[in-house]
Amino acid sequence: MTGKKNPHDEIVITGARVHNLKDISLRIPKGVITVFTGVSGSGKSSVVFDTIAVESQRQLNETFPAFVRNRLPKYEKPEAYAIENLSPAIVVDQRPLGGGSRSTVGTVTDIASLIRLLFSRAGEPSAGMSTAYSFNDPAGACPTCQGLGRTVRLDLELFFDREKSLNSGALLFPLFNVGGVQWTLYTRSGLFDNDKPLKRYTKTEWETLLHGVNGGEGVKIELATRMGTQNVTYEGLVDRFNRLYLNRDLSTLSKRTREAVDRFTTEGECPACRGARLGEAALKTRIDGLSIADHMAMEITDLIGVLAKVAHPLGTPIAQAAVQGLRRIEDIGLGYLHLGRETGTLSGGEGQRLKIVRNLGSSLTGMMYIFDEPSTGLHPRDVGRVGRLLAQLRDQGNTLLIVEHDRDVISGADHIIDMGPGAGTHGGQIVFQGTADRLHKSGTLTGRHLTSAVELKTDVRAPTGQLKVRGARLHNLRNVSVDVPAGVLTAVTGVAGSGKSSLISQVFTTHHPEAVFIDQSAIGANSRSTPATWVGIMDTVRKLFAQANGVSAGLFSFNSTGACPACSGKGTITADMAFADPVTTVCETCRGSRYSAEALSHTLRGKTVTDVLALTAEEACAFFHAKSEAPVRGPLDTLVEVGLGYLTLGQPLSTLSGGERQRLKLAAHLGSRSGIYVMDEPTTGLHMADIAMLQRLLDRLVDDGNTVIVIEHNLDIVKRADWVIDMGPEGGRHGGQVLFTGTPEQLAKDQRSHTAQALREDLGM
Repeated sequence: MTGKKNPHDEIVITGARVHNLKDISLRIPKGVITVFTGVSGSGKSSVVFDTIAVESQRQLNETFPAFVRNRLPKYEKPEAYAIENLSPAIVVDQRPLGGGSRSTVGTVTDIASLIRLLFSRAGEPSAGMSTAYSFNDPAGACPTCQGLGRTVRLDLELFFDREKSLNSGALLFPLFNVGGVQWTLYTRSGLFDNDKPLKRYTKTEWETLLHGVNGGEGVKIELATRMGTQNVTYEGLVDRFNRLYLNRDLSTLSKRTREAVDRFTTEGECPACRGARLGEAALKTRIDGLSIADHMAMEITDLIGVLAKVAHPLGTPIAQAAVQGLRRIEDIGLGYLHLGRETGTLSGGEGQRLKIVRNLGSSLTGMMYIFDEPSTGLHPRDVGRVGRLLAQLRDQGNTLLIVEHDRDVISGADHIIDMGPGAGTHGGQIVFQGTADRLHKSGTLTGRHLTSAVELKTDVRAPTGQLKVRGARLHNLRNVSVDVPAGVLTAVTGVAGSGKSSLISQVFTTHHPEAVFIDQSAIGANSRSTPATWVGIMDTVRKLFAQANGVSAGLFSFNSTGACPACSGKGTITADMAFADPVTTVCETCRGSRYSAEALSHTLRGKTVTDVLALTAEEACAFFHAKSEAPVRGPLDTLVEVGLGYLTLGQPLSTLSGGERQRLKLAAHLGSRSGIYVMDEPTTGLHMADIAMLQRLLDRLVDDGNTVIVIEHNLDIVKRADWVIDMGPEGGRHGGQVLFTGTPEQLAKDQRSHTAQALREDLGM
């Protein structure tokens, strides 16, 4: 042993130039946790995801045969002179788990497959193999709802006006209206008095109208259609509606028809399986008196206790394996979930933690795990749990690269790379590398905010009124009544699953539909959408160019007649190299401008449309100075307000970071001036400096006379609120209560709340 450092112990990047990266070179230690910090848009994601992750996945794909490689995602080689010593990458990003209505906590963690196997081996009476207990397999799915647990049914109360007769318009569904083909089926049947109000129908007449049994059996009706005269058999109204509209692929229907069907139908629990999704045979099987539906509906903490008691020669080892996976979910603070919970209903923080849990069961070592803000959506109490899980992954012999803004995650890193100094064109450089202790003393923007503390607000605003919620019982809410003060900034806090979103984003917004709700959903980011199109100014810009030059506005759209004919308005041309990596080059015809030569021959005050799209939001504010151009300048001012003044108007949204997209979405909604703004975790993806800017924006909104409500975990925002509503005490059935209402100063003294405890620790109290 020579004691020399292994040259392969570091990831080496030389001359990276992806997006705003300025020809950077760096060495990243392997086998440790490295956190990338910096303001939103500084280049963190460009290094971690668009350079390291892409190159790792690209090189891994090259190891497969050409036949397989052609069916894998294709990655273009990142712009860099060299990227060396990479390990295979597993990327845990912020995209929702998704999967549709057939994806649940049980399926995404693979624990549902263990429960199915348990019932097939140890359940009595057995329904057969494990597929007989799967709602995603025809062998086990409920035949009525095909394993969805819900059915869509015709709403008879909406469909009929019982005060009217068939002739006077009792059928309200527009495709069954008076004089139409469907209406004729019933009025020519001879089964009804067409002038008799429906409210006077006998029970037999109702049954015949709805289902065609008894009196309607075998009746033939002559109908005049566009195809000529046809003889058809009478069919009950409900049966005909289901056949024409519900028992077929809705995508084959016109948009107008789909909208009409949506208005006259309701979705509810499947009457056959009562929401359990499974067939009769599977639901009859029991283990210790409980069905598989009981297991899937049970909170994970309770399910652990039930499975631990299973005593069966074949079933016990399976139950123990399931308990092991369930304990990992409980350890990360999600014990209140149940395996049947659809993944689409999970919050961002819940989804992030499930992704981490999914990887913890792996025995792989030497891997490179790449995380995009694993603290997203987490209460301060739970961030420590995530930190321990990340350390566990590292200790298994893996390398962790994490893009993060949370102080606790940063403090727990072995190595930190701080990007900056600013965002966009002002970023793309490495401003610091080293330990957390050294970062505190570095003087970088991140270092300064780590050492500075936000003070607790004591001079709070007085409310101008109350916005009431009474008797809320949605999900886990326990008959909650609360007054939300108007004209102030209110922070709604609590651990994940405590009922914050149920109370505010669902119940409150239903009671107050005038509120603008800004949620966590991602914006539609693609290469053809830009900040100018997103905030809605591009149509006006095109009209200004058209008026100045006496031509069509479509000439100034790269998605319309103004597009470069060579690249179809993309600005680049991607060559499909069959089995090789794709190669993207700048279009030689338009030189990346996206526009045709004719479009570029016209100007507005000396600038072409591409010149205008190359302006930053700040520069564009100065350019569009005329009074008639106020519709353009207003949204641009908002972009500057949310800290995106450095973005160019034509920058593709696909190149923006998560934090930039969040603020862009915020900017698009601020122009509505509704009076009530509800925001679900607006600090997602934001650096501490960006959060300070967001706080100033929230204060400005309130000072302008608006009511602002934020569902938030970030303690800096909570400290500066005028009022706090804290939910809890825990998640799931152990939550759903209002624990505290009052000022931040009063919250810090509360002894029951997890939020209060975190606040005291942050303040050093």
